[in-house]
Amino acid sequence: MPWPLNIDPQQILLHWMNLAILTGGLYFLLYQPVKAFLAKREEYYRDLDRQAQDKLARAEQLQADYQKKLDGAEEEIHQARAKAQQSLQQSVQEQLDQAQAQAQLIVTRAHADAERTREQALYDSQQDIRRLAETAAKRLALHEDPFDQFLDLAEGGGNHESQ
Repeated sequence: MPWPLNIDPQQILLHWMNLAILTGGLYFLLYQPVKAFLAKREEYYRDLDRQAQDKLARAEQLQADYQKKLDGAEEEIHQARAKAQQSLQQSVQEQLDQAQAQAQLIVTRAHADAERTREQALYDSQQDIRRLAETAAKRLALHEDPFDQFLDLAEGGGNHESQ
């Protein structure tokens, strides 16, 4: 019995077998290599992404380490600045103490010089008084009027000898 529209079942079966063979051949010739290529490519990009993540993690770790070092350096700078400030204050205090000691020494020497000058002036005035007393005693011994002798001495500053 013939099929309507002139359709031969044997031809349909052969076309189906051709289609299956072509599909199988294309699957093995094209689909498998493309699938393998895409899998390799996907693995390559996963590997690149993993490497990028590792590099990013290392970079973040390095950044954290450098930040710690920077913070440590800032702390060291702060401590060094504090030590320098303390050293400077100590040096200033030592110089101030030395200046005060020198000033005290100068004042002590000035007092000692003033005392020596006062003692010398006192000694000189005592010597002048002795000379005046000796001169007065000599004039009294000459029987001159003691009042006139005193006036002569006072007016002349003790430089007049008996005339």
